[in-house]
Amino acid sequence: MPAPNSTGRECEEIRQALGGATATAELTGSDTFERFTGPQIRRFARTEPDAWANTAHVCLVSSFVTSVLAGRLAPIDHGDGSGMNLLDIRRREWSPAAMAATSTELERCLLPSQPPWTVVGSIAPYFVSRYGFPPDTRVTIGSGDNPCSLVGVGVREPGEAVLSLGTSDTYFCLLPDIAVDPEANGHVFIAPSGHPMSLICFRNGSLAREAVRDRHGLDWQGFEDALRSTPPGNDGMIMLPWFEPEIVPRVASPRVVRLGGLEDAHEQAAENCRAVVEGQFLSMRLNSEWMATRPSRILATGGGSHNREMLQIAADVMGCPVEGHEVSDGAALGAALRATGRRPYPLPPAGGPGPSASPRPHAAAVYDQMLTRYAEAQRRALGR
Repeated sequence: MPAPNSTGRECEEIRQALGGATATAELTGSDTFERFTGPQIRRFARTEPDAWANTAHVCLVSSFVTSVLAGRLAPIDHGDGSGMNLLDIRRREWSPAAMAATSTELERCLLPSQPPWTVVGSIAPYFVSRYGFPPDTRVTIGSGDNPCSLVGVGVREPGEAVLSLGTSDTYFCLLPDIAVDPEANGHVFIAPSGHPMSLICFRNGSLAREAVRDRHGLDWQGFEDALRSTPPGNDGMIMLPWFEPEIVPRVASPRVVRLGGLEDAHEQAAENCRAVVEGQFLSMRLNSEWMATRPSRILATGGGSHNREMLQIAADVMGCPVEGHEVSDGAALGAALRATGRRPYPLPPAGGPGPSASPRPHAAAVYDQMLTRYAEAQRRALGR
């Protein structure tokens, strides 16, 4: 498999063949991305034509593992298939245009994509004799980590969202209908429930928070105390926290923008702590408006979900309750719940209660006004 960043040429070729980034996203749910399977296949077909000519079937990891378990070729489900730049996100079938833009020989290598609840068949005899599985054990079609994570944290209805606060911050939400990012930065996949699910990833998650924490010689408790000591809106001080090149919005080089009297000074340590967190969640709200769905609740996971003050800012900015969710291996848990074959999928076992926060009306009003200023600052910083 080529390195994920080696397919820039193929991404551009597919993108142009489909009419540009927005048209590609409208068709497949996402612009072309280097790690997606379509560009990877196109590069493989170009650099190793003999091997591609001898390729009989294309599998993802999820469908390959399912094939091994079932002892027969398993199809790719809509969830993982919608992350390939090959599936027509609305028809939920392989797109002839996307396949042609990728390789003229691709259609013969793909089984029809199937709904996420499809049962492939009974488990292969090998696993019965070798490991003692009951012969009538059913094998459910495999899927990807993000779709399975939704099941693993108990998200089943449109409007429910997950916020993963890690090295990068990821926000994904079930949608009632297909909505595509006009900037072609976000993604739309198919969730295990059959609903569309949106996903946006911000590279400057914990990376940015740690940069501010370390710059001012704080530990995480000191960082949380700084958030507690400063008011919502930060007295008008704003930060665009692009400490590293950003994915959403697309920022090619590191650039931290401080506005409203905010300076990179130790005397403003607390204000910088609040500014980086407020900037992250204002960016999340602004750059998720294309989803056309305000979340009814957000389940927060990852290391940052233990920070009560950070969850409070998220609740105030996003305008809905945010619940810290204690879960490990959520994708694996979601896969196990999917394997029951039940619809709707069972809810995961209740974990220990984590921090939670509800929006405060006065703070939410501050951020509603602040969002306009943040949007203008982002527009100017991006030269638009």
